[in-house]
Amino acid sequence: MAVLQTLQRFGHHLILGISGTTLSDEDKRALSELKPVGIIFFGKNFLDATPYEVWLESFKDLNDQIRQYTERDSIFMTLDHEGGRVVRTPLPITRFPHALLLRSQSHKVAKATAFELKSLGINLSWAPVADIFSHPQNPVIGPRAFGNTPETAAQGACDYFLGLQESGILGCAKHFPGHGDTSKDSHIELPILNLTREDLRIRELIPFKALIEARVPLIMTAHILFPKIDPDVPATLSQAILKSILREELGFEGVVVSDDLDMKAVSDMFAKSGTVAQAFGAGCDLFIVSRNINSSSIERTYKIAEDFADSLNNGSLDESVVEAAKSRIEKLLAVTPQYIVHALDKNTLLQHAELAIACCFQDGGL
Repeated sequence: MAVLQTLQRFGHHLILGISGTTLSDEDKRALSELKPVGIIFFGKNFLDATPYEVWLESFKDLNDQIRQYTERDSIFMTLDHEGGRVVRTPLPITRFPHALLLRSQSHKVAKATAFELKSLGINLSWAPVADIFSHPQNPVIGPRAFGNTPETAAQGACDYFLGLQESGILGCAKHFPGHGDTSKDSHIELPILNLTREDLRIRELIPFKALIEARVPLIMTAHILFPKIDPDVPATLSQAILKSILREELGFEGVVVSDDLDMKAVSDMFAKSGTVAQAFGAGCDLFIVSRNINSSSIERTYKIAEDFADSLNNGSLDESVVEAAKSRIEKLLAVTPQYIVHALDKNTLLQHAELAIACCFQDGGL
C-alpha cells in the first residue's frame, strides 16, 4: 500500500496519454493506480470516419471513464491543438491554419478555438507556440510559430493566449527557451543550439517574457541542448535554464511542464534512474508521458513513477521540491474549469469555418 501511495504521488505531476478510443486494461490500471492529474489526447482517441454525433458520444464516454477511474473531480483535460498540421480532432471541428497565417486574427481564432475545445471537455490547450520561425529549414516548428521576428512572434502568441484565456481555456507557452532556430526534430533526436544567454535575451526569450508579463500559467520545456549555457543536459533537465533563466531572471512563478518524455531526444535519459529527480531539481513541476511515439506500453510510465519513488526514498529528491511543485499545480487546478462534452450548433461551426478561410486570404496569405 505504501508503494502504491508513493507512485500516486507521481500522479500529481503526470499528464498521461490514453491508448485509444476506449480504455484498455493497461489504461484502467494506470488511471486507477497512478491517478494522473491530467490527460493528453491525440487523434487516436477520436473515432475516425464517423458522423459528428457518433464520435462525440464516444469521446464523451471516454472522458467519463477517465474521471471514473482516476476518481478525480478536477483534472487537466488537454489537447495539442495549434491549428495547421497540429490538429487531432475529426471534422466538423474547425481546421484553422497554422499560426504564421493568423496575424491580426490570432485573438479571434483563439477565442473560437477555445469555444470548440470546451465542447470537447478540454480545459488546457498546449498552445501558443512562443518559438520564433528563425531557421528556414526547421523541421518541427516552422510555420507553427506566429512570426519570424521576436516582436511578431511575441505579439501573435500573446494575442492567442489572451483569446484562449478570455474564453475559459488554459494556455501554455512552448518550447522554452526556444525551439525556432533548430534544424533537427526533438521527436527524433536531440537538437543542439550553440547560443549564449545573451543570444537568448536578444531573441528567443522575448516572446516568453511577453507571455510571462501577460500571466501565462504554464510554460513547456524544450528538449534541446544549449552547450554554451549547460553543456551536460538539455533544457528540460537544466537548472541553468529553468531555474536561473526562467524562474530567477524572467520571474516565472507558474507551472513548468516538460515536453513529452517519450520523445527520442530524452526518452533514453528518462529510462535511467535519477533522471526524474534531476528534472524536478532543475525546475519541472509536471511531466507529459504521451504513450504516442515510441511505445504504447504503460510499463515505461511505471518505470518513471518508480524512479520518482526511489529518488524520494533514497533522499536524492528533496521533499520540499516536490511539495513546492505540487502546490503550484494544485493552485492552478483549483481555478481550472471542468467542462462537459456537448455538441456545437451548425451556425457556430459555419462562422468559425469562414474565419479560418479569411485567415488564409489576409495580405501575405495564400
